[in-house]
Amino acid sequence: MARKANNSLFLEEWLRTVSGSTVSGDLLKQNSAPSARSIIQAWSEIRESLQNQNFDTRYLQALRALVSSESTIHVADPQAKLLISILALRDASLPSDSYTLVLRLLYVWIRKAFRPSQALVGSAVQAVRGVVDDRRNLQPTLVAQSVLVSGAFACVPSLSGDLKLLCLELLCRLLEEEYSLVGSQEELVPVVLAGIGYALSSSLDVHYVRLLDLLFGIWLKDEGPRGSVTHGLMVLHLIEWVMSGYMRSNYINKMSLFANEVLETSKEKYTVFAVFMAAAGVLRASTAGFSNGAQSFEISKLRNSAEKRIEFVAQLLVSNGIVTLPTTQREGPLLKCFAIALARCGSVSSSAPLLLCLTSALLTQVFPLGQIYESFCKAFGKEPIGPRLIWVREHLSNVLFKESGAITGAFCNQYISASEENKYIVENMIWDFCQNLYLQHRQIALLLRGIEDTLLGDIEKIAESSFLMVVVFALAVTKQWLKPIVSKERKMETSVKILVSFSCVEYFRHIRLPEYMETIREVISCVQENDTPCVSFVESIPSYNSLTNPRDLFTQRIKYEWSRDDVQTSRILFYLRVIPTCIGRLSASAFRGVVASTMFLYIGHPNRKVARASHTLLVAFLSSAKDSEEDERNQLKEHLVFYYMQRSLEVYPEITPFEGLASGVATLVRHLPAGSPAIFYSVHSLVEKASTFSTNSLQGRKSDPGNQILELLLRLVSLVDIQVLPYLMKSLAQLIIKLPKERQNMVLGELYGQVAESDDVIRKPSLVSWLQSLNYLCSNNRTEVSASGSTIDTSNQLAARL
Repeated sequence: MARKANNSLFLEEWLRTVSGSTVSGDLLKQNSAPSARSIIQAWSEIRESLQNQNFDTRYLQALRALVSSESTIHVADPQAKLLISILALRDASLPSDSYTLVLRLLYVWIRKAFRPSQALVGSAVQAVRGVVDDRRNLQPTLVAQSVLVSGAFACVPSLSGDLKLLCLELLCRLLEEEYSLVGSQEELVPVVLAGIGYALSSSLDVHYVRLLDLLFGIWLKDEGPRGSVTHGLMVLHLIEWVMSGYMRSNYINKMSLFANEVLETSKEKYTVFAVFMAAAGVLRASTAGFSNGAQSFEISKLRNSAEKRIEFVAQLLVSNGIVTLPTTQREGPLLKCFAIALARCGSVSSSAPLLLCLTSALLTQVFPLGQIYESFCKAFGKEPIGPRLIWVREHLSNVLFKESGAITGAFCNQYISASEENKYIVENMIWDFCQNLYLQHRQIALLLRGIEDTLLGDIEKIAESSFLMVVVFALAVTKQWLKPIVSKERKMETSVKILVSFSCVEYFRHIRLPEYMETIREVISCVQENDTPCVSFVESIPSYNSLTNPRDLFTQRIKYEWSRDDVQTSRILFYLRVIPTCIGRLSASAFRGVVASTMFLYIGHPNRKVARASHTLLVAFLSSAKDSEEDERNQLKEHLVFYYMQRSLEVYPEITPFEGLASGVATLVRHLPAGSPAIFYSVHSLVEKASTFSTNSLQGRKSDPGNQILELLLRLVSLVDIQVLPYLMKSLAQLIIKLPKERQNMVLGELYGQVAESDDVIRKPSLVSWLQSLNYLCSNNRTEVSASGSTIDTSNQLAARL
C-alpha cells in the first residue's frame, strides 16, 4: 500500500479510505458529477461574476459544480489566475462558502499541474494569506483548506525555496493559532493531516521540527481534535506516505531527523498514540524495498528505532496492568491502535510486551464481548435496548473488527516467537476467554432470544469472529507443543485445554474450517495415547445438576428449560462426539459417574442430531473393552442397557431417531454376554413398544414407526445369541399372529428369505421349524377368523407349538 499511497492524487481522500473513516468524504461535494457542458458553463459564470463584481447564487453553484468534478477536471493556469483574482478581492462581498470552494479548486490545480508558474503560485500564496488574515472570513473549513493548499504548494519540486518557505510559515501559523477551529469538525482532520504531510514532504528542512510538533502535539490541546482509532490510522498511513517519499527521494537527513525527534526521544507534548502509529507507519514504509548503500543503512536504523518505540509503548501498557486488570477508557483507544497498527505494519520483532498487549487488545477491544454481556445483563428489563443495539452495530462496522483476521495473524506471529513462560500466560488468557464466552453468551442468549433477536444476532456475529480467532490460535498452539520433543505432560495438558475450549465455543461453529479439523485431529490423537488426558477431558463436562437446574442469578429472571439452552446443548454435543474417539481409555467408574447421566438426559433432547449423538456414545461404550476392568465394565454395560431401552422407547418416535435406536440395540446384542438379562429385557421392550402401535400402523409404509420396530425385531433373529433366540421367536410370533393377512404374508416372506440365506448351522434348524409352525398358526388363524367373523386368541396354541 506504500506504493499506492505515493500515487494518490489527493492525499486526504486516500487517508479517509485507508482509515475506514465513516465521515462523509467532503462536505463541499455534490452527489452527482456535472456534464462537460455544465463545467464549461460554470467557468463562464465565474468569469462573468468577477467581471461584473456580482457574486450571487449562480456564482456559488458554479463553484460547487466544479468542486464536485474535481477528480476529472483539469484546472489550467488561466483558470487558476481567475481563482486567485477572486481571492485577492478585498472590497467585494463574497458568499462565505465561496472562499473554501476557490481554495479547493486551487488545490486541484496544484496537484494536477506538471510545472506550475512560480509567479502564479506566489500570487496564490499571497492571496491565501490575505484571506486568512481577514478574521471575518475564518471558518473551520476555510482554515483546513488553507492548510491543505499551503502544504500542497510547499511540496511542489519545481518551486523556489523562498516560495516553499512562505507556504510552510503560513501553514505553521494557521495550525498554531487556529487549531481550535480545526478540531471542531471530525471531517476536517484528514484535510489538515494531508496538509501537514505535504509540508513534511517538502525539500526544505526549515520548520521541520515545528511541523512535527504540530502533528504530534495537536491532539493534546484542549480544543484540538480528539484522538481515535480512525485518526491513528490516518497518522500511520500519513507517515507511511511521507517516509516512502523520503526513501524514494533519498532524503536521508530527514529520515534521521524524524527518528531523533519522534522515535528516539520521549516528549511530553507528543501524544503517545500518534507517536506509536507513526512508528508503525515507518515500519510499513520500510517494507517497500527502497535500499541502496547508505540509504539502506539509514532505513535499517530507522526501522530499529520504530520497533523500539513500539515496544516502549507496549511496556508502558503492561506496566499499567492491562494483562490482569480491565482496561480503562484511557487505555482502551491505545490498545485499539496497538492492535490495528501491528496488523498493518508488517512483521515486527517479537517481545513479551507486544504479545501481552496484542492478547489484551484482542480479548477486550477487538472482541469486547465481556463488556457487552455485562452491560446487557445489568440493563435487561431496566433500560431501553436501543442505545446498546447501536453500540454493537457500530462495532461491527468499524475498521478494528473488520481487520480481526489480520490482527489475529499478527498475534499468532508474536506468539510463535515468544518464550515458554509468556506462551503459557497467553494460552491461559485465551482459554479463560473461551470459558467466559460460554458462560456469558449462554445467559444473554436465554435472555434475548425471542425478544431481541436482531440484537442477539449482531452479538453473535462478534462471537463467531472470536471463534475463528480461537481456532487459528489453537492450531498455532498445537504446532508448538504437540511435537515429539515436548514432554508428555505438556502435550496432554495442552490437548485437554484445547478440547475444553473448543467445547465452549462450539455454538459458534457454523462452517467447516480446515484449521479446526487439523487441530481436532492433533489433540484427539494425543488424548487417545493415555488414560489421564481422556479422564481429565471427560471430567470437565458440566454436571447433570448444573445442566438441568443451574443456580446462576440469570435463571431467576426466566423459566429455565434445559432443552432450549442452545449454547449449552452445543457444548454437550461436542462432548458426545469427542468422547467416543477415546472411549477405550475411559474407566467404567468414570463413565458411570460423569458421562452416563448426561448421555441419557440428551437421548431425550428434541434435536435429533443431539439425540443421535447420544445413541452413538452408548454404542461406542458397549463395543469398547478395557482389559484391566473387564468384569466391572460388563456389569455397567448390562446395567445401562435397562435404562437405555426405557429412556429411548418412551420418547419414540417423537424424539428418538430410529437409526440411533437400531444401532444401539444391534450393538448391545452383539457385545453383552450370551443370555444376558439385559438382552431379554431389550427384546421384551421392543415387542411391547411394537404392540402399542395399531395394526393399521403395522401394515403401512416401512418408514412408519411401528413397522420400523417390527423390522428391527426381524433383524434380531439373526443377531441374538442362541440362549435368547427362543424367547425372541416366541415373542415375535405373538406379535405377527395379530397382524392383518397382507402384512403377515410380507413378514413371513422376509423371514423365509432371511433363513434361506443364513449359513448358521446351529440356529437354522430351529428357525425352520419355528417358521413352519408360525406359518401354520397364521393360516389356521385366518381360517378361523373367516369362518367365525371374529378374532381368536391363539396365544395358548402358539405357546404349545413353540
